[in-house]
Amino acid sequence: MDLRLDGVSHRYDALPVLEEVNLTARDGEILAIIGPSGCGKSTLLQLAGGLIQPSGGTVTMAGAVPPDCLNPITYVFQDFALLPWRTVAGNVALALEHHPLPRRELRDRVADALSRLGLSEFADALPRQLSGGMRQRVGIARALVVNPAVLLLDEPMSALDAQTRELLIDDFRWVWLQQKTTALYVTHNLAEALRLADRVAVFSRRPGRLREVVAVPIPQAERNQSGARLELAKIQDALWSLIRDEASAADREMAHV
Repeated sequence: MDLRLDGVSHRYDALPVLEEVNLTARDGEILAIIGPSGCGKSTLLQLAGGLIQPSGGTVTMAGAVPPDCLNPITYVFQDFALLPWRTVAGNVALALEHHPLPRRELRDRVADALSRLGLSEFADALPRQLSGGMRQRVGIARALVVNPAVLLLDEPMSALDAQTRELLIDDFRWVWLQQKTTALYVTHNLAEALRLADRVAVFSRRPGRLREVVAVPIPQAERNQSGARLELAKIQDALWSLIRDEASAADREMAHV
């Protein structure tokens, strides 16, 4: 399913945050969103997910909804957003509980989501018993259990250490390749964006405007190969050259707030 933003602008009172954004996340692709701090990346996700309405422009979805889709759009958050008193299985099941599903289907959906994220043996564990990477896997499983048409991810790996991030990137890519859910993926990490995304949308500093969309021509399944790493490094340098000056200016601006 395509997610389209046409002429989307947004402001908070007198503060313009996004301006005239025209962007489409195509069916089955991961579209990464990068840009300087404060450029409106998280606001863009909220607009895409219908949590807030744009000050101008439209957000629409087009195309076929996946079979057994319960929620057209769902989120993966930076801070895991797990209920500490619920087990892993209970946290995943939370996304299903307002749907009138037979008990067996609910159990089967939860078991399938846990299996895809390598969490089956942790079904009865509480979040406090898990590492940060495992907790984020629970968050991803909870998002996927409803078989969404569009997945919105707001810096889902920024709270993880480097080794855990590497492992989770590989796991997320494997899971995504099995299902190919359309995804908007916000991140500050250029290498992370290039490991996962089919295209990368580069935004200017606030008010965020779409500067450029950069394709990543290397197939997902080949991105861990040595030759691919060299090509990805070149693309990363090009992306950094697009945002370096504005990132520096945004950093100085925010330091004085």
